[in-house]
Amino acid sequence: MVQSARSRTVLALYTTATDVQCHRVRLVLAAKGVTYDRIEVNPLKPPEDLLDLNPYGGTPTLADRDLVLYDTAVVCEYLDERYPHPPLMPIDPLSRARLRLACVRIELDWLPHIQAIAEGGKSVDTARKQLREQLLASLPLFKASKFFLNAEMSLADCLVAPVVWRLPWLGVDLGREGKPILDYGERLFHSQGFSRSLTAEERVMRA
Repeated sequence: MVQSARSRTVLALYTTATDVQCHRVRLVLAAKGVTYDRIEVNPLKPPEDLLDLNPYGGTPTLADRDLVLYDTAVVCEYLDERYPHPPLMPIDPLSRARLRLACVRIELDWLPHIQAIAEGGKSVDTARKQLREQLLASLPLFKASKFFLNAEMSLADCLVAPVVWRLPWLGVDLGREGKPILDYGERLFHSQGFSRSLTAEERVMRA
């Protein structure tokens, strides 16, 4: 029986094993070094405890005592403000707005293709091609700085890195042209925080 998240003394994160958005939140928590209860759920059969907390029954869902959050961007920004060190957003409003917009574009332009590939079917090859094209079109953003649009790791990296990590699993080959993206990924993948963010299912995506 799952303990009620409202009775926990630490954060509780309801997450699935392979979803990019769930990985995004886990990477934020790992980067912050925050202790939390990771509750892995079957997205096709969400537990009653999750349904009591989140009317949509979706993941990721974060419970912090009496506070429950379930929009991924809201969860990530809450964690960044709740645990301010290290900061994962730049200080100035212009840079913050750019990073937020970049995350929205990724959610709209990249993630649907990942979902289509994961689901299989006739559209897989088209989804792979389109995801590859979207990533390569973003090469200037990977070349501009050590991290994605920023000199330091940010909330944008917590979304981008899980996507790059999944490319072999998704069957997306960027070729030599995509080397800056692959190099970017390697810089993050070797960090202790990234390793802590992975589920067992995600670890084998690059085995």
